[in-house]
Amino acid sequence: MANGPAMSRTKAEQAIAVGMDVLAQVAEKGLDLVATGDMGIGNTTPSSAITAVMTGLPVTKVTGRGTGLDNAGLEHKIKIIEKAIALNKPDPKDALDVLCKVGGLEIAGLAGVMIAAASRRIPVVVDGFISTAAAMIAVGLVPDVKNYLFGAHNSVEIGHRAMLKHLGLNPLFDLSLRLGEGTGAVLAFHLIEAASRILREMATFAEAGVSHE
Repeated sequence: MANGPAMSRTKAEQAIAVGMDVLAQVAEKGLDLVATGDMGIGNTTPSSAITAVMTGLPVTKVTGRGTGLDNAGLEHKIKIIEKAIALNKPDPKDALDVLCKVGGLEIAGLAGVMIAAASRRIPVVVDGFISTAAAMIAVGLVPDVKNYLFGAHNSVEIGHRAMLKHLGLNPLFDLSLRLGEGTGAVLAFHLIEAASRILREMATFAEAGVSHE
């Protein structure tokens, strides 16, 4: 992305479709909640780029150290993102354009998972920095996806709060996690299940015979 668009529009659409197909296959077997996550090195860079473009914030405000960059590495990372944005000029009002210009295939795939889940009214628990970048793309493409998202945790990546604010998500917990492999989302499952059980199974005062006097 520092030398031109990260991918073609066709490649981006194909990657989104892959994510949608994966969700469809699993949904056929029975599914009522989805956790998203990623496994990779280097993908906080496109995630920061997506965040800067779609929120309008300076790159320096949304770019962190990732897997532990030193000061020189962080400075280089910021310069690469700034260069990529200046060169490619992604349109913040066109999520697919942003994905093509400064995104990644895994981000596209995750966005596809979220879109396909929402189309089936299946909620998605969004985990970490990269998954939240994918959520920004998914909501940019299909705004109604937002109504099916849960924010799992607040990542220590400095741009994550800006992402969550942009999406209108309140994370369920803040444990200073730097993970994005879905760990936080799986932890959040317990809270979501507990909340669901309280709504469905907890007796009212009348049902429990509790006096109002």
